[in-house]
Amino acid sequence: MGRDKHLPLTETVYYILLALTEPAHGYLIIQKVEELSNGQVRMAAGTLYGAIENLMKLKFIQPVSTDENNRRKVYAITDQGLAILRLDMERMRHMIAVTGDRI
Repeated sequence: MGRDKHLPLTETVYYILLALTEPAHGYLIIQKVEELSNGQVRMAAGTLYGAIENLMKLKFIQPVSTDENNRRKVYAITDQGLAILRLDMERMRHMIAVTGDRI
């Protein structure tokens, strides 16, 4: 069985998908990514919105609503996005396991 063509996910995409396991708007996604990565991944708005467009094309995320003022779009991970996130997590677990066995 071959590996999915979307793997490996970039670190930024991985954290965006992880952040969107709970629906969020753009600024909150930026904050969650920084928090989840312990400050290792910081994004500018332009980077985020480019990634959002790409992830929507891939059907890994979808808009779910807007906030009460209709100013912010809110996004959430899709089942397909969750599946690719899990596959990448398993890929990394395997890498860690075989590395631990070798060093």
